Amino acid sequence: MKEKPQKALLDGELEIGEFKIPCAVLKDGTRVISERGMGKALGRKRGGKDWKAKAKIDGGGRLPYFLTAKNLKAFINEDLSLAGNKPILYKTLKGGAAHGIKADLIPNICDLFLKARDAGLLTQSQKKIADKADVLMRGLAHIGIIALIDEATGYQDIRDRSELQKILRAYISEELIPWTAKFPLAFYEEMFRLRNWQFSPLEFKKKGPRGPRYAGKLTNELIYKKLPEGVLEELRNKNPVIDKGRREAKHHQFLTDDIGNPHLEKQVAVVTALMRIAPNWNTFKRHFARAFPVGPQQKDLFPELEEISVK
Repeated sequence: MKEKPQKALLDGELEIGEFKIPCAVLKDGTRVISERGMGKALGRKRGGKDWKAKAKIDGGGRLPYFLTAKNLKAFINEDLSLAGNKPILYKTLKGGAAHGIKADLIPNICDLFLKARDAGLLTQSQKKIADKADVLMRGLAHIGIIALIDEATGYQDIRDRSELQKILRAYISEELIPWTAKFPLAFYEEMFRLRNWQFSPLEFKKKGPRGPRYAGKLTNELIYKKLPEGVLEELRNKNPVIDKGRREAKHHQFLTDDIGNPHLEKQVAVVTALMRIAPNWNTFKRHFARAFPVGPQQKDLFPELEEISVK
């Protein structure tokens, strides 16, 4: 059964010194270089004799065409041999078909020619290939091949977004965790004191922080926004407003037990301590800004709350 080509997610051109080799990132994240492009970089064009060589050499039927010479067989290591047994067929963004080689095999390929050269087994034409392989190896000694391909194709932008998704998965649970109190009474006692809001412990225990509706906004500013970027937004998506500004669950019920909730609890403890030592709201804001800096461009914290008239 003929293998179906994979589709490239992104493609580009890998530049190492004087060499330019077509490369791609496939949809499964595999980074590949073009077999034809690698051969061209080594100064080895593919001809009709290469197809005959593939058929004659045991184990070389699927190896890149520039590695099928008999005198190279002894230098083909396990990684190259395995790669030869699993050729990568892919389609470029323009729709063209290509044979790919895993990008991290470039050093293996170059090393093969250098070892064969050191052993004195190369033909005159192969020595020229080894010279080019030497130049490639020197270039790779300074720059990581994976980083180069990510830059050449633009995959680094998508990679960064995928890393954010990993963080969100670590913090946010797919399942709703049973409710337990994560915000101690002292957190809201201190908040209400600094904002000059009336606080009733009995009312709090029955209904939670139902006082001024801005208590919820302050909780987001002080706690949830200080979790990794994107966590609060994802919590809002998972726990939307359903009725008169109310949500069906508490945000922290969607945080993971191993990472999300422990981080939340530490944030609550630190903020509560900062509020306790502050005689007024403005002093607390200065303490908070020192503990959780957001950049010199922000002159004040929570500007949307500053004009609120609280009775």
